[in-house]
Amino acid sequence: MFIQIIQGQIKNATGVRKTMDRWLEDLEPGAVGWLGGTFGITDEGMLMSIVRFESAEAAHENSDRPEQSVWWKEMEQYFIGPVTFHDCKDVMLLAGGGSDQAEFVQVIQGRVRDRERARTLNEQSASMLGKYRPDVIGATIAIDDDGFFTETVSFTSETEARAAEGKTMPPEVQKLMDEEMSLLEGVRFIDLHEPWFATRAS
Repeated sequence: MFIQIIQGQIKNATGVRKTMDRWLEDLEPGAVGWLGGTFGITDEGMLMSIVRFESAEAAHENSDRPEQSVWWKEMEQYFIGPVTFHDCKDVMLLAGGGSDQAEFVQVIQGRVRDRERARTLNEQSASMLGKYRPDVIGATIAIDDDGFFTETVSFTSETEARAAEGKTMPPEVQKLMDEEMSLLEGVRFIDLHEPWFATRAS
């Protein structure tokens, strides 16, 4: 899997939604290798778009379509300032990946110092999610070539997520979580209170 993250400040949330909905209606049928996406606008007006493709090649092929270029020019008018792109070939799925049933999504970004150790720890923590964090119903971790990561965590609801955050974890679980955090730097949390989703029809 390949994940592309697109983010930036916007000035018209309604226009963004309409333009993105038009992509799904008009351009999605011809998007080879497109799997789906998780989207949301923060309280501060930043659009987060986490888009999944079968491969980097499929994503590049989609970007090269003339109709995609025309659509993007329309989309660009809604951004204020620069738009940031992160292309990620290093992708991990937790609890099956993202979930379109989530009522709340939290995006975590930063840099990872040791991606191989982080991968090992994430594989270990994945088995604990169902037992200790039933509010988590899926997550993806995408790391670009520079070590910048974007973790997208899907929750049953924000209320249940906040309640679970305050619970004390067993010592072995807390130790694992602490080591995971020690591998990260410059971490910031981005809350999507009203996320929306799109998934390719099977």
